[in-house]
This record gives sequence, C-alpha cells and structure tokens, in this order.
Amino acid sequence: MLSTAKGFGGGKVILVGEHAVVHGVPAIAAGIRRGVTSVARRHEEDLLHIEPWGRTFRPHVDGEEPLARAFERLLSSYGDRPSLRLDVRVDLAPGAGLGCSAAIGVSLLDAVDGALGIRRPRAALGTVALEWERFFHGSPSGIDNVTSAMGGLLCFQQASPVRQIPPARSFALVVAHSGQRSSTRDMVARVAQQLAERPSSARRMLEEVHALVITAEDALLNGELGALGRVLDRNHAILRSLRLSTPQLEVLCGAARGAGALGAKITGAGGGGCIVALAENAENAVRIADALGAESFIEEVSRAA
Repeated sequence: MLSTAKGFGGGKVILVGEHAVVHGVPAIAAGIRRGVTSVARRHEEDLLHIEPWGRTFRPHVDGEEPLARAFERLLSSYGDRPSLRLDVRVDLAPGAGLGCSAAIGVSLLDAVDGALGIRRPRAALGTVALEWERFFHGSPSGIDNVTSAMGGLLCFQQASPVRQIPPARSFALVVAHSGQRSSTRDMVARVAQQLAERPSSARRMLEEVHALVITAEDALLNGELGALGRVLDRNHAILRSLRLSTPQLEVLCGAARGAGALGAKITGAGGGGCIVALAENAENAVRIADALGAESFIEEVSRAA
C-alpha cells in the first residue's frame, strides 16, 4: 500500500581530513541538525519540487537539468512503482561545504522508501545515496552521504566500516558562511592536480593528515578540546597550503580565534563555503557566533551516553 512518507537527510561538517579522504585517508565528520526534508506521495506523474528555491522538475521532460536527471536515475533504482511527487525543503546553503547535495539525495531516498514500504537501515541508506553524489561530484569519497544518513560523530575511510566516535564530553561548533559558493568537483580536481605534480610532498601531507585524524579521535575520546582545537588549526594550514582558502575564509577563521575559539578551519571543499570553529563551552560559542555575524549558527555535539 502506497502511503505519504517523510524523509530526512542531515548536513555535516568535517572536523579533519577533507580532500585527504578522497585519497584513502580517514576523516572525522559531525552530522548537524540542519538538513533537508522530503515528502513523497502518489501523483499522476513523477515530480520533484524544491523549496525555498521555487524549482520544479519533471525527470522525463527537463532532461537538461542535472537535478532532473539525478532524480530520474534515483527513481529508476526502484524498478516497477507508481508515479511519485516529492516535495523537498532545503535548510542548507548549497556549495557551502555542508553536504547539501548529499542531504537532498538521502532525504529523497528515505521518503521514497517510506512511501513504498521499504525498510532500510540508515547506514545502508547512506551507501545507496553515493550514486546520487557521484552524479554531482564525479568521484566523491562518500563521507557526505554516510554522515547525512547516520548523523553523530563518525570516522570515515573509503572501503572500511564506518565507526561512530563517542565523545567523552559535549562541545559546541560554530559554523559560518563566507558568502562564496564553491564547487566540490572543481576543488577536488584542483587538489588532485597539485598532488600529482608533487608526489613526495603529497605523500607527506597525506601522512600528516592521517596523524591529525588519529590525534583528533584520541582528543574526542578523552575530552581534550584544546588538543582537538590545535588539530583544526593545523588542518586548516594544510588546506590553505593547497590554495583552498580565500580572504573571506581567512577573515572568518581569524575572527573566530579572536573571539576565543580553540581552533578554526575550512570545512568541506574550500574555495568558498563555510568554516567551523570549536568552542570551549556554550557561552564561548555565543561569543564566537556574534563575532562571525548573521551567517553563522551553533551546533551542539553531545557527550556519549
């Protein structure tokens, strides 16, 4: 029996390891509460409507639109089924390093599964959503779609089981948007070219990021926020050396540190998008958010039960 069903895909921030994760190094990501909600219901034709963008796509009609083609591919994975209308509400900035495209894919799959009576674990949902991500980003690592589906604090490495990280203490993250959009596909290609041109430097950089991931996980497990903040700062320096930062991102990171952040860095592909800053406590998080301005928000990461 076909029913109306709601699906959700969360956004994410990467604490350490973006770009290196594409090349086999582990990375640590945190799911955030903001995300994408989809509602699936039976309809006379397949239809995708997205707000607040005010855009509607018919997969068999709007074939030149990437979202329409991705939607058609997603629906084709279900085989024989009734026509569906999907109404989507996006609460993430696109091209900001927060996993917007992955969250859309996860929420759509979640809603269609529910409407068709399909039960799928969240981890499996994230795995299936990788095909959606490939459509937009070419060769993504998979960290965005898995974190979108599962949430929480995760250690992700390609071709390895995802591990949940139970932090020893709660902490707050402040996320701020630079106002610049970024293309993950372009930034990944830029880094890949640099690594190919400097293989020995690339190897050392990947080894250092791997060591930073290990240090970060130890800091999370032991509640050592100061050590975690230092990891964020060092990872940012590496990303900056890869020409992924911008003057706007540097201003935001400097403002966050000046307001008392324990560490601050680019999160996601870089070249624009967002930074993430680590706050010592809730009061400090408010001060940091005030310093970063209207395009910022606070995310709480809860201590393990």
